[in-house]
Amino acid sequence: MTATDSKDKMSREGKVIVTAICVGLIVDGMDLQMLALALPSIMKELKISNVVGGAIATLTLLGMGIGGSMAGWLSDRMGRIRVTFWAIFLFTAGTGLIAACQSYWQIALIRFISGFGIAAVYSVGLTLASEYIPTKIRSTLMGIMQAGWSLGYVIAAMLSTYVLPNLGWRSLFLCAILPGAVTLWMLWGKKDSPSWLANRDAIRKSGIKQKNEFARIWADKSVRRTFIAWSLTAIALQFGYYGANTWLPSYLVKDLGVNLKNMGWFIAATYTATVAGKILAGWLGDVFGRRIIWVIGGIATAVTLPAIIYFATPGNVAYLLLVFGLLFGTPYGLNSQYLSESFPTSIRGTAVATAYNMGRIGSMVSPLMIGFVSVQYSIAFGISLLGIAYAICAVIPGIFIPDKMYDPRAVTATSADIKAAAVPGADRDPRAVTVGSAAVETA
Repeated sequence: MTATDSKDKMSREGKVIVTAICVGLIVDGMDLQMLALALPSIMKELKISNVVGGAIATLTLLGMGIGGSMAGWLSDRMGRIRVTFWAIFLFTAGTGLIAACQSYWQIALIRFISGFGIAAVYSVGLTLASEYIPTKIRSTLMGIMQAGWSLGYVIAAMLSTYVLPNLGWRSLFLCAILPGAVTLWMLWGKKDSPSWLANRDAIRKSGIKQKNEFARIWADKSVRRTFIAWSLTAIALQFGYYGANTWLPSYLVKDLGVNLKNMGWFIAATYTATVAGKILAGWLGDVFGRRIIWVIGGIATAVTLPAIIYFATPGNVAYLLLVFGLLFGTPYGLNSQYLSESFPTSIRGTAVATAYNMGRIGSMVSPLMIGFVSVQYSIAFGISLLGIAYAICAVIPGIFIPDKMYDPRAVTATSADIKAAAVPGADRDPRAVTVGSAAVETA
């Protein structure tokens, strides 16, 4: 197979890895949504307030922020596969342990620790996938993978309609163990991407000492500007997304009086629409470009979110949530590929994970803010304010972040390899020879 042919196709190894990460993202989504769905029951049993209940989600997100950034750096040094494997093991085990918790602080501690793994799977796993998927279908496939994350929300919501009323919130957390184990089995013994391996081998052959990735991000003006823009975007995106995600079930139960069984079905329908929205956004990103679809999706969400919450009633909320679900996850249908294509291979893991996990600032503050607002006004009013965050999220990439700055599948020849390892920006070298995984395997 020639380099020209192979660059448009995935190797068998790549297909297995992409599938495994997709399954891992489903479990990731299940884990996050289980907390949101179980939160009303946890608060009732443990007799804790809205503010303290929101703090559980905040501690989870704090662990995700710390662990996600660390995982990105480790993936540049140790490999994407190894980091992704242990991340899945960590949060799968942590989710199962919650079933045995007897106090608020036990749950909070476990959620903080398991947050390390949850964030790493999203940041590093999707970065790994981007380095296997050809450019012409990258946005579509990664939109589908991102939809897997929302599919996990749907599965958790559907499980909750039976498990929460009949078996309680502890049993709900046990449901994530089996799919987590399946993901680990699929990743066992798999290799890292050709682009990462080429970068590692170039460093070893050159004999140079690898520079600190964080310092190199800051030293290159172009990379630094992109990194800052993505960090601010991530803060706004996660402020909006996690605020709504954490408090939507409680809004349905407490503000609108929806019972637990119907709440689970409403949430399942909402995230089914989100699955469709992410896939559509990914496909449109391949057709029209990541940036334009990102801006349109973000602005549409900013406008419709407050309107949906304002006009919602127990009778029409199920229909309004379908529109909400279709829109509010749209940026996530583009996020991973847009981010991965913004940085060179040698620092991609560090830059992507750190920029995205800077967004945990927003995701930690948002649930607490809505908790405080709900005391003075209502949960609905707090969720409505999230439209501002979505507007900011849309505008920053629209102005500062171009499409397809780097090719995650790029493998550069000898001297260019060393440049890619030592100097950010080498992926854009016109002398670089881009080949696919099959060409690397037969070289």
